[in-house]
Amino acid sequence: QRRSLAPSQLAKRKAGDEDEEEEEEDWQPPTSRKRQRAAGETESGECYRSPFRKPLAQLTNRPHCLDSSQHEAFIRSILSKPFKVPIPNYKGPLGLRSLGVKRAGLRGPLHDPFEEGALVLYEPPVLSAHDQLKIDKDKAPVHVVVDPVLSRVLRPHQREGVKFLWDCVTSRRIPGSHGCIMADEMGLGKTLQCITLMWTLLRQSPDCKPEIEKAVVVSPSSLVRNWYNEVEKWLGGRIQPLAIDGGSKDEIDRKLVGFMNQRGLRVPSPILIISYETFRLHAEVLQKGSVGLVICDEGHRLKNSENQTYQALNSLNTPRRVLISGTPIQNDLLEYFSLVHFVNSGILGTAQEFKRHFEMPILKGRDADASEAERHKGEERLKELISIVNRCLIRRTSDILSKYLPVKIEQVVCCRLTPLQTELYKNFLKQAKPVEELKEGKISVSSLSSITSLKKLCNHPALIYDKCVEEEEGFMGALGLFPSGYSTKSVEPQLSGKMLVLDYILAVTKSTSNDKVVLVSNYTQTLDLFEKLCRNRRYLYVRLDGTMSIKKRAKIVERFNSPSSPEFIFMLSSKAGGCGLNLIGANRLVMFDPDWNPANDEQAMARVWRDGQKKMCYIYRLLSTGTIEEKIFQRQTHKKALSSCVVDEEQDVERHFSLGELKELFTLNETTTSDTHDKIKCRRCVNGQQVRPPPDGSDCTSDLSQWHHCADKRRLQDSVLKAAWDAAVTFTFYHHSHEQQRGIP
Repeated sequence: QRRSLAPSQLAKRKAGDEDEEEEEEDWQPPTSRKRQRAAGETESGECYRSPFRKPLAQLTNRPHCLDSSQHEAFIRSILSKPFKVPIPNYKGPLGLRSLGVKRAGLRGPLHDPFEEGALVLYEPPVLSAHDQLKIDKDKAPVHVVVDPVLSRVLRPHQREGVKFLWDCVTSRRIPGSHGCIMADEMGLGKTLQCITLMWTLLRQSPDCKPEIEKAVVVSPSSLVRNWYNEVEKWLGGRIQPLAIDGGSKDEIDRKLVGFMNQRGLRVPSPILIISYETFRLHAEVLQKGSVGLVICDEGHRLKNSENQTYQALNSLNTPRRVLISGTPIQNDLLEYFSLVHFVNSGILGTAQEFKRHFEMPILKGRDADASEAERHKGEERLKELISIVNRCLIRRTSDILSKYLPVKIEQVVCCRLTPLQTELYKNFLKQAKPVEELKEGKISVSSLSSITSLKKLCNHPALIYDKCVEEEEGFMGALGLFPSGYSTKSVEPQLSGKMLVLDYILAVTKSTSNDKVVLVSNYTQTLDLFEKLCRNRRYLYVRLDGTMSIKKRAKIVERFNSPSSPEFIFMLSSKAGGCGLNLIGANRLVMFDPDWNPANDEQAMARVWRDGQKKMCYIYRLLSTGTIEEKIFQRQTHKKALSSCVVDEEQDVERHFSLGELKELFTLNETTTSDTHDKIKCRRCVNGQQVRPPPDGSDCTSDLSQWHHCADKRRLQDSVLKAAWDAAVTFTFYHHSHEQQRGIP
């Protein structure tokens, strides 16, 4: 009979069996047959063990007897192996900080300032041992270090630019002022430098917290998508910008209200990218709150302090302002004041104070009749102005790019007018008589229209055909000069010297290489002629002008830059999209007509020679020989023009040209191969051929000495122009390349 082994039952049995002498034996529970077999016992009581199984080692709690050296070595071997997450290729955090637990000890920088290649923007002052004991650990400043993701891709000049920007917006260069002007030339990475600045301000400061909560980027409408893509490219999804490039008024207001209502250390969308036009229309929403930083791309739009865009941006509640412009206005003092006053209000005083202290003395000192004292005072005030502005302005030239980009060859091609163009040109000068209308040094409206008519005639006679039909002033009887049966429905390249050269350049490029070409013009009518030419020659093309929507612009640019895209030609209106576009899919660019403002031409020509370009670049600047176009080009390149004025529109011609220079505009030199070359008095050329060095051992002494004249086919470097020369196109060209700076002989 089975008995319970519970203590209470054992006590009862012991009390009831005191009289029994026989001691009760310990009870053992019976082992069943199944358990015996499971334990490996046979029916005969023998234990069966498999020959394939080793006997289990007996566990004991008794430690092994080791000497001290063996024990220390064993512990060191354990501690020398750091913890490793058991996931292949795991690179995430190791969980050193527990959720909700405050980090103990001194505050530290976000990134290691002593890492190789680290870009340190701020270094806290070195403290003595005594000062370290007295300082409050919760208030000790820390290093500000650029995120290694960005600092690894920054070039030396870009690292310098980021440091300059950070010093300016944190008021370390000019106490009390938080603005600056980033005036690097095109292609030097101004966008990347500003993205680095924004990311650093949004994540860290010497106080171990973000410097700003939100930032606003204002740009031309064609660059809104480009800014969004650049942020995504360099930050790789670490931040989600808000780009507004279209939509209904209510929808845009709702997005802007949501952006302004964001608060806290980790704002979901801390960067707003918006166009100038949209900002001006919805400025009231953005002015209700505060923004940590505003960046104005293509900031030369703000040169007039009276326009609505300037006033809307100036009323934005933010002290930190960065103005980006690859072509800053350096010579018009009022425009200069507007730009500097926007970023650092009061640094040059009020407009009246600036005019009295700087503008009037400088202008008097430049006057031809100025006394020696006035000239000396003007020079002093000019030096004072430059010293103040240079504290918040940084500018580097595109020569830096020669270290990183392929060779660029810039060529000025002077094309003779066709007989039809020559007769129309002379007929216009006889009838319109623009020179006679220049009275008392003033330029009339009809003279301005004469300039436009002559520029269009240089492009192609088809552009003034309607005026000939209507017999407008200057074109009376000109219809009879056109060939019989002429129609504007089809383009005839042989009627225009420049169009003839362009036709040869495109044909040779298409047949001898896989290069793509960008065609740039100031007139949409000229782009229409390009389209007709491309349809006749069956060239695939895309066109960007003011009629194209912003979203579509970004798509066609991205498609054209793709190596697999079949488009051969990109037509670009310099007025609509010449700024900021990246067209590295092409490596040849043709400037079909010059602009009064050299900055516009520089912007357009910088579209192909940019970061990411892999091929040698060729820039062709086409000019009609002996015409008004050469006068415009001379005005661009002459040192006097570059140092005295930057003309924006044709209406500004009056204040930059003397009466004699205005009269010279309306002349035609039929006997020269290049009026520009005649005026520079080049000593490199003998009998129309280039000689290096010049015969007298000297160089060109003119202002255009950087442009090397070449009228010798043997010295022509471009195979495309060589083929055009073989086609009996008469032209002269100058070229300026960056190959010397790259060490190429």
